[in-house]
Amino acid sequence: MSVMRLSRRHVTQSLGVVLATFALPSLPVSGQTPANVPFSLRANRRLEGWIRLEPDETVTVFTGKAELGQGILTALAQIAAEELDVGFDKIRMVSVDTSRGPDEQYTFGSQSVEQGGGAIRAAGAEARGILVAAAARRFGVRAEELQVSNGTIVAADGRRATFWELARESAGLLMGDIALATAPKKPGDYAIVGKSINRIDLPGKLTGAPSYVQDIRLPGMVFARVVRPPRYGARLLACDEAAVRARPGVVAVISDGNFLAVAAGREEQAIAARDALAASAHWSDDAVELPDMASLRTELQKLRAETIVVGTAGQSEPVPAQARRMSAEYSRAYLSHAAIGPSCAVAWLKDGRMTVWSHTQGAFPLRGDLAKVLGMQNGEVDVVHVPGAGCYGHNGADDVALDAALVARAVPGAPVKLQWMRDDEFAWAPFGPGMAMKVEAALGSDGKIVDWSYDVWSNSHAMRPGQAGGVNLLAAWDLKTPFVKSPVPHIPQPFGDGDRNAVPSYELPRKEIRNHLLLDAPVRNGSFRTLGSHGNIFAIESFMDELAEAAGSDPLAFRLAHLRDPRAQAVLRVAADKAGWAPGRKGDGQRGRGLAFCRYKSIGMYAAAVVDVEVDRKTGVIKVPRVVMAADIGLVVNPDGAKNQLEGGIVQAVSLALKEQVTFDRRQITSRDWSGYSVLTFSEVPNIDIVLVQRSDPPLGAGEGSLPPTSAALANAFAHATGRRLRELPMTPERVKATLS
Repeated sequence: MSVMRLSRRHVTQSLGVVLATFALPSLPVSGQTPANVPFSLRANRRLEGWIRLEPDETVTVFTGKAELGQGILTALAQIAAEELDVGFDKIRMVSVDTSRGPDEQYTFGSQSVEQGGGAIRAAGAEARGILVAAAARRFGVRAEELQVSNGTIVAADGRRATFWELARESAGLLMGDIALATAPKKPGDYAIVGKSINRIDLPGKLTGAPSYVQDIRLPGMVFARVVRPPRYGARLLACDEAAVRARPGVVAVISDGNFLAVAAGREEQAIAARDALAASAHWSDDAVELPDMASLRTELQKLRAETIVVGTAGQSEPVPAQARRMSAEYSRAYLSHAAIGPSCAVAWLKDGRMTVWSHTQGAFPLRGDLAKVLGMQNGEVDVVHVPGAGCYGHNGADDVALDAALVARAVPGAPVKLQWMRDDEFAWAPFGPGMAMKVEAALGSDGKIVDWSYDVWSNSHAMRPGQAGGVNLLAAWDLKTPFVKSPVPHIPQPFGDGDRNAVPSYELPRKEIRNHLLLDAPVRNGSFRTLGSHGNIFAIESFMDELAEAAGSDPLAFRLAHLRDPRAQAVLRVAADKAGWAPGRKGDGQRGRGLAFCRYKSIGMYAAAVVDVEVDRKTGVIKVPRVVMAADIGLVVNPDGAKNQLEGGIVQAVSLALKEQVTFDRRQITSRDWSGYSVLTFSEVPNIDIVLVQRSDPPLGAGEGSLPPTSAALANAFAHATGRRLRELPMTPERVKATLS
């Protein structure tokens, strides 16, 4: 096993970054931010907070976005190299670190290239403009007469100066607010953006070099584990702390309310002590009543809810009397992030300062909540992002960061590495909420939709740290003096929450969409990849196929007839052409093909999927031999990286549709290991064909938008193959056999 053996001073340097000081953000004198300022730049206007020239003739680029395996550091490095006119090999990326980088809040929602990339593009252009102006002054010529190539500025008479020479001559050259004085390049002039450059994070991950927070080792490090209650609601009555403290290697036992943890000199000692502490703990019989899994849709609909109309049109017009009405109900199970590596963090309290290394997706919001729980000032807490072994969404990364910090507070001066066990991850990390959807529509005499009614029931998918009114960290609720959870947020359309993509992209003359935001949360919920989009698109696109069948129309033609957006029509046509879509082709009882479309968040990427399935009617197993996807993500920074993202989303979507569900009885979570929570295996991964629709429009993000249409197309393919429809996810063998019987 490869491990990082580092001092605090060098830990981040050995993770592929450099030490730096970040200037405080500034705003325009008026206090107002112009609308043309890139989003991530609005609270981070200092140029030196984004870009710095180094003595070794490299360029350090700071970002507030986290590398989660999506290749974002590579894409952002391409943007920086492009705008600065330096070689890609000159760029050194620094991922989010609260002590030295811009506060970009969270890495989520397929927004890193759009937001963080937009800021780096502006900062790079600004720096290039400043350096060219400095060279023009040195040479006594106009800036327009100079050429820039690979960090060298050349005059017509052959005189030249490098960026680094100019920076050495003028110590404050690249310091100050970004004035947006230099326009970024036009896409037609790109030489680096748009190329498939190898990802900078992969070599270490592929060769076993220390790459993850789980790999960190610091001098004098101790290892820790937590003991959680057996179920939601249980209270600690007693435990034998003395016996556990006497075990070999144990350096601390922490007991505060319902929070139990142990630290030891070696990891196996910490695990053994955790087992002993768990065995000695006595818990109350209290429990939170969980929903009946067999009736999840109706169980969700019974919970207290705040109903909000999130989309409406044409309600003053009556529905034609001859219209044919149809309705259907759908549901999606609770989902686990199921990261390959359980959540982990390293915390170190030294000289009154707490440093936490975490695979959080929101280092700055996490810092605020950690400081609040620890009774420290924000400036006394640093959070450094280090990749974790998997997860797009709110898993246990933030929770384990607080766990580690609480243990570190009990052993000041010693760095603490705390890793969850598998049952901690599956039982206590936030889940993607279960969802219930109901659709009703009417078809006119011409076979087009004349009325649309949609309802979605779901808890909030957005309960991350940093939200107002409370603290969203697990241990904070278990302390003797507990903190309260943040109230449920209200996220408006088009971003949405459980209602993300609940408003269809189709042209519907009369529609009303209602979001029933559930206020009671029997199961702990959080942000899962795509939020509500996955469930909503499953329901909407399944029903579009049902309507097409009722109208006697081909599913592709039916969708095209209800779309005006040419980019939406284009991805459908491209995917259908690539897949060899044949209108009117019938399933044979075992093999079938399905189609689905999604414009993610209604403002993001366009994607259309065609999925082929093979159904074993005896075993109920569904196989997916092939998936074709056409995607329009606007300007493509790194085509290979974009395809990686889309392919990863497709694989996860197949897994979600066929296998994944959190299981529980009426008292506790029962899917606590891999035998209880199934995921797609390597042998089940389909062949995937991706077509990127090339455009020079602004980037739209590629991280999430491939999931929703893939699961929906898979459901449509099953219906096409068998003539029967499954309206519950996942489509397990048991459900398949029951549907076909």
